[in-house]
Amino acid sequence: MTTLTIKTVEYLAAIDPIKAIRTEVFQIEQKVSEELEFDGLDETAIHLLAYLENQPVGTARIRKIDNKTAKIERLSVLPKVRNKGIGKQLMVKAIEIITDQNYKEIVIHAQEYIKSLYQKLGFKQIGNTFEEANIPHVKMVKTLTENI
Repeated sequence: MTTLTIKTVEYLAAIDPIKAIRTEVFQIEQKVSEELEFDGLDETAIHLLAYLENQPVGTARIRKIDNKTAKIERLSVLPKVRNKGIGKQLMVKAIEIITDQNYKEIVIHAQEYIKSLYQKLGFKQIGNTFEEANIPHVKMVKTLTENI
């Protein structure tokens, strides 16, 4: 049985594994430019790192958009460990963090090919497909219920 752990990390303390994962997934695999991938917004975001057998294999970031909305971005899992539910677990943890901070909604720009993952987590597509970094994306929103 493999052990998956997801931790909230400080960006500057975990910059090496975060950059390594995102560089492999977005820059090398998907041909996203470094300027788009590393957009200067990381230092103000909450970062998650997924560890499989104590090795960093996935990451995501959470950014505050306004007082009611947070955005999950840069979800990435190394190719060699995909299809093990790591991306879903990163999303579940991110949703949990955002819910605990009393945001009312979560926004994502999902790559179109993987939007079904987000639909299973309660996200709904808003609008039509658009290009971001030359990749088809859809805007998706999840409305969070009030904590009673």
